[in-house]
Amino acid sequence: MSNNTDKASITSRTASIIKATDLPKPTRKTHKGLNISEEQLLELYESMFLQRRFEERAMQMYQKGKFGGFLHLYIGQEAVSTGSGYALNDDDDFITAYRDHGHGLVKGITPKKAMAELFGKKDGCSRGKGGSMHYFDPEKHFWGGHGIVGAHLPLAAGIAFANKYQENDRVTICFFGDGAVDQGALNESFNLAQLWKLPVIYVVENNGYSMGTAVHRHSAGKLADRAIPYGMKYDVVNGMDLFSVIDKVSEVAEHVRKTKEPYFLEIVTYRYRGHSMSDPANYRTKEELEEYKKIDPIERLKTYILEKNIAKEKDLEAINEKVEEVVLDAVEFADSNDFPDDEELYQDVYADDDFPYLT
Repeated sequence: MSNNTDKASITSRTASIIKATDLPKPTRKTHKGLNISEEQLLELYESMFLQRRFEERAMQMYQKGKFGGFLHLYIGQEAVSTGSGYALNDDDDFITAYRDHGHGLVKGITPKKAMAELFGKKDGCSRGKGGSMHYFDPEKHFWGGHGIVGAHLPLAAGIAFANKYQENDRVTICFFGDGAVDQGALNESFNLAQLWKLPVIYVVENNGYSMGTAVHRHSAGKLADRAIPYGMKYDVVNGMDLFSVIDKVSEVAEHVRKTKEPYFLEIVTYRYRGHSMSDPANYRTKEELEEYKKIDPIERLKTYILEKNIAKEKDLEAINEKVEEVVLDAVEFADSNDFPDDEELYQDVYADDDFPYLT
C-alpha cells in the first residue's frame, strides 16, 4: 500500500460519524399527539435547561479547583434523559454509567445534593463519597452512576429480575455509552434478560465516540443489531429530538410492561464536550460539532414552543433565570457544606455494624 493510499484510508476512518442530517427521522407527533400538556411542555424545557446549566456551572467549578477527579459532561444529550424520565413512571428503575448528572436530576436528585456530591461534601446524594460518577438515590429508584464500562448492565438485569419476582409491574431502564456495547457483559446480560424474559429496556446512548474513538472504528455493524442473536426487539431513535424519545420510550415501556420481555434501543445523540474534562476532543472537526449544534435539543424545543405560541420569549427567559438562580444556590450550598466526618470511611463498607475488623 502506498503512503498516499494509507493516508486516504486514515482520513476515511476518521471521517465524520453519523451526520446530523442522517439521523433517524424525528417523530411527526406534536405535544398534543403525545398527550403532553402545555404546562408539562414548559416543565420539560426547564428540566433540560437545568441539566445544561448545572453542568456548565459544574465545569466552571472544576476549572476553579473546587473539586477534582473525573467529570464527564452530558451537554447535548439532555433529550435522552428528559424524554425517558417523562415516558416512564416515577417508581420505574433507572441505572446508568458515569455520565450520570442528567439522569440523576431527572429522577429527582436535587441540584443542591447533586452539586454537593461533586464537591465531595456530606450532604451530597452519595454523602460525598461517590463523586461525579456515582450518583445514587434508591428512594427515587435511581441506582447509579457506575464508573466501570459495562459493569452495570448485569445489575440492570438483576433489578429487573427482582421486579418481575415481586410482580410490582416496574420497568428497569439501563443507559450506557457506545463503548460499552463491545463489553462481554452486554452479551451475558442480553442473554439472561431474553432467556428469563425480564422487564428491562437497554439503551445505548450513541454519542458518536467511545472516549476519542469513533463508533465505526471500534464496533462492527450497527449497534442496534446486537439484539438480533438473542431474538430481542430493537429500534433506533433520534436522540436530538425530545418528542422522538418520548414517543418511542413510551411505546417500548408499554410493550415491556405488558410482555415482561427486554427491549434494546439505540438512541443516536451527540455530546458537545470531550469525553471528560481532560479531553480536548481533537479527534473531531469544528464543522461536525457545529452541524450538531444546529439541531440542539433544547433550542429545538424552544423553537417549537415559540412557534406554537405556547409561551413567549420572555416566559422562557424567566424560566432560564429561575434555573440560573437554582444552580447558583446549589454551588453556594456545595461550597459551604462540610466534608464527611472521618467515621464515614467505615460506613457502608460492611453489612454488619459489628464486623470483626471494626472492633
